[in-house]
Amino acid sequence: MKRVLLTDKISPEAEKVLEAFGDIETMSIGTPTNSELMEMIPEFEAIIVRSPTKVTAPVIEHAGRLKFIGRAGVGVDNIDVGAATKRGIVVMNSPRSNTISTAEHTLAMMLGMAREIPRAHASVVAGEWKRDSFKGVELADKVLGIIGLGRVGREVATRAVAFGMNVIAYDPIVNAAEAWVAGTRMCTFEELITYSDWITVHVPLDTATKAMIGPTAIAAMKTGGFFVN
Repeated sequence: MKRVLLTDKISPEAEKVLEAFGDIETMSIGTPTNSELMEMIPEFEAIIVRSPTKVTAPVIEHAGRLKFIGRAGVGVDNIDVGAATKRGIVVMNSPRSNTISTAEHTLAMMLGMAREIPRAHASVVAGEWKRDSFKGVELADKVLGIIGLGRVGREVATRAVAFGMNVIAYDPIVNAAEAWVAGTRMCTFEELITYSDWITVHVPLDTATKAMIGPTAIAAMKTGGFFVN
């Protein structure tokens, strides 16, 4: 039997799918500490994690039987891919798993900010009725700047266009023809920061993107602009 460790409260459905193969035994736990994971990992051929569990180089060094590290999500920033590669361990993520839900969540945050829903809700709960204090703004005809026009970025663009927004995007990998299909116009990073009423970021965390939005970018944004992380 091959043993697979599932951490971070991965859905029980995942256990059913794996155990249906017949030669796989799963163990599902919460989020282990680094020391707990180092103690457990020698018993497993595979581990599947979400973002809280950190599969560090010391953990990988203790994993004598490990052949596979899976990330139930998009990024792999919580996995030491270099250390895994040196040991011949395959690292895979599942980039399509939460594309739609992430795009919808982005629009939900934008609408919540635009209509001041959290503040208005708190006001009503407090027994107030200050309608004039929460007029908000419309998304229609505003410029949405999307940094990263990958799977999630394109789904956000499609929904933003449906709201009547003018969408621009910065992505050094995506070409103009691909952007056109998503209903967007490509631009430089500086143009996006300067002209956008709304900015949303959909890029993996790595050395090139870490701290991408810092003091200089924020200072160049429109006064009263909105930023969605």
